[in-house]
Amino acid sequence: MTRTAATPPARRTLLGEVRDAVTPRATLLVLAVLALQLLFIASYVGALHDPRPRDVPFGVVAPNAPAAGQATARRLARVPGSPLDPRMVEDEATVRRRILDRDLDGALVLDPAGTTDTLLVASGGGAALANTLESLVTTLDESRGRTVRTVDVAPASDRDFDGLSSFYLVVGWCVGGYLCASILAISTGMRPPNPRRALIRLAAMALVAIAGGLGGAVIVGPVLGALPGSVAALWGLGALITFAVGAATLALQGLFGIVGIGLAILLVVIAGNPSAGGAFPLPMLPPFWAAIGPALPPGAGTWAARSIAYFRGNDVTAALLVLSAWAVAGTAVTLAAAALRGRRTEAGAGRPAAVP
Repeated sequence: MTRTAATPPARRTLLGEVRDAVTPRATLLVLAVLALQLLFIASYVGALHDPRPRDVPFGVVAPNAPAAGQATARRLARVPGSPLDPRMVEDEATVRRRILDRDLDGALVLDPAGTTDTLLVASGGGAALANTLESLVTTLDESRGRTVRTVDVAPASDRDFDGLSSFYLVVGWCVGGYLCASILAISTGMRPPNPRRALIRLAAMALVAIAGGLGGAVIVGPVLGALPGSVAALWGLGALITFAVGAATLALQGLFGIVGIGLAILLVVIAGNPSAGGAFPLPMLPPFWAAIGPALPPGAGTWAARSIAYFRGNDVTAALLVLSAWAVAGTAVTLAAAALRGRRTEAGAGRPAAVP
């Protein structure tokens, strides 16, 4: 019996192999990643490469010498580059309270009868800004033959180097939020097919947020001693941050599929982290980043965490409202997108099959 040799498979061209290996969809995703990469570099370097104070809210106190205080305030307002936004405050007790209320970032208490003034700072709000104010005011006073004594009204913990622990804590909570939401979507489909499935994902996200919030608060508090402040308050803040970021990520995935993960990274990591006021507080960031930071979860979270740790929980309302808005909007959009998808699926299933 004669056996016929098998026909060898046709050799494919290199171009054909490339087309199979890198599909048009993969090409678009790679280009999107490249865009995110370049935006990451532009955002971080743009925000952090040249920190300098701009219109820092700054108090001036001149006990029993209002004319000297007003003259000092005018002189500080005329410093090139407008690093300070000085305003007169009636006494030292009031200016200390306003610093703890986070209404001011520092203050100069004049001594009209002597040559040594007192600079009040709050390194708990960011050591970089406190150090910059000390250097700036010391130089200005030395030019007038005066000296400065610095007093830290809200000092950062000895175990919180440069006051960065709050920022890193919030970054960890944000990472947990968008990674958990991404895993939930990747494992069972980017877009939930109905509101019930979306609600289950949101419930799972809430459980992760509660656990992650508690874990983060315990690690930075009792375990490492990096942050003072209420563990319960930090726990609640961490749960809110994690859920807000997770819900927003689920919403973006429900609307845009896998592209939604990239959009979440764009908002939280690329835009949010450098504008959060972590390494450099908001008055030291360029105007664009200083403007968007408080409206994004990392910035709102960092502000609230520092307030809880070092400022007696003062001035957290706006930040908590921002985080709550992200959580509510993310939840609503996730459920609405799932409901719309469910109706489309039902409508498609109800159509009669085409007759061949």
